[in-house]
Amino acid sequence: MVRPTPNETYRSRSIKQSLKTSYIIIILLMLTAPAVSISFSLYQTIRYDRMITNVSRTNRLNQIVKADVANELWDIVAGSKSFAEGSQFEILEDISQRLNEILRDTQVTENRQLLEVADRAVNTLYQYVRRLGLQIQNNFLVEENELILDEIRGVSDLISDILQDFIVLEIEAAADTNEDMKKIAVILSVAQLIILAFVMSFSIFTQRSLTRSINEPIRELVTLSSEIALGNLTARAAPPHVQELDHLTENLNIMAYKIKGLIETNVEEQKNRQKSEMKALQAQITPHFLYNTLDTIVWLAEGGQNDKVINVTRNFSNFFRASLNKGSEWISVKEEFDHVENYLSIQKVRYNDILDYSVDYDPAMEGKTMLKILLQPLVENALYHGIKNKRGRGKLKVTGSQKDGILFFCIEDNGIGMEPERLELLKKQIAGSSNGPGKGEGYGLYNVNKRLKLYYNVSLEIESVYKEGTRVFFSIPEM
Repeated sequence: MVRPTPNETYRSRSIKQSLKTSYIIIILLMLTAPAVSISFSLYQTIRYDRMITNVSRTNRLNQIVKADVANELWDIVAGSKSFAEGSQFEILEDISQRLNEILRDTQVTENRQLLEVADRAVNTLYQYVRRLGLQIQNNFLVEENELILDEIRGVSDLISDILQDFIVLEIEAAADTNEDMKKIAVILSVAQLIILAFVMSFSIFTQRSLTRSINEPIRELVTLSSEIALGNLTARAAPPHVQELDHLTENLNIMAYKIKGLIETNVEEQKNRQKSEMKALQAQITPHFLYNTLDTIVWLAEGGQNDKVINVTRNFSNFFRASLNKGSEWISVKEEFDHVENYLSIQKVRYNDILDYSVDYDPAMEGKTMLKILLQPLVENALYHGIKNKRGRGKLKVTGSQKDGILFFCIEDNGIGMEPERLELLKKQIAGSSNGPGKGEGYGLYNVNKRLKLYYNVSLEIESVYKEGTRVFFSIPEM
């Protein structure tokens, strides 16, 4: 845990600095609305002016399209002037240039599309004029030239109609823009009133905040000292806004931090002491099993069952080899299950008439590491307090599985089970004080549960139905 220091974490501000910041905020708020209003009005004015200018320029262009082109070409067809003397191409060039200027200043997409259609019609007009020039050059009949002239008049009328439609749309857009300007003007007026009300509220808040800037740090320091006195060592004082109190706040925070560190060190020492005690408890888990197994070996030897003597002795040796494990607290999952199988194979000799068992686990778990001797005490408890108290044969299942980095273990028997009241009492006993239950039912469960809490911070789960059986299970993170 890293101790915060005011120099690194907090920056104290003086009252003068707070006032300066408040004034800047108020000025910025007061200037925001006029600045937005002026900017929007300027933008809308420029847009409105551009539309009106487009209407004026388009109206002038419409007059040129309707009259100048047709009149100039009529003089040429009528013989008043030659095709080379005519200014028809200059007129068309002027029309095209004016049309492009209007198109450049048009923002509305629909209106731009109309102008683009008009521009294509002007290109068609160019083609007809050039065709008329070729006919005149090749001395076509006047009737044929008049037919081309009629086509030119038709295209000119089409361009005129398009320009007229454009004028109507631009006038409508200008009207919409004018309406938008009215609406925005109302919205901006309301916004200015809201900002004014906010500025007034902010001013009142700032005044009260500055009043609290001296009293509040004092109250926080009093609260901090009270919390520390009550044992809340995670409490810290908020950074004060008065520079004269910085040093006092820092000292109180350091004091709470150091006290908390000392307590954490003491707790760790207590945990280590508990681990040492649990090692001693672990050695006490199965003393009666030692006596019973040795008795079993004796009566097997007396009965001349040498093969069983060898098998039991070998399992007995493997059982204690796993228990000792060269002094290590940790063991592989495979070795833990082998330890259980050695135990059950020995007990099977003693309780052959009442015990059937199975051990099954996911082979992918074999190489994982776990705390040793967690399963055997649970199996022993199931045998002595479940199956032995039931009439007839009993079945004991030990299973293991894994999923998403978690190892799951379960010991299930079809023994006598427990009534609900007895089950609740047992749960309270194994989760109770450090003294735990006595040397009867629940002693092995208590020891395993305490070791699980100490090393993994998990607990045993127990389910039981009277005359049907008991299921004990737990899960630990894979290592």
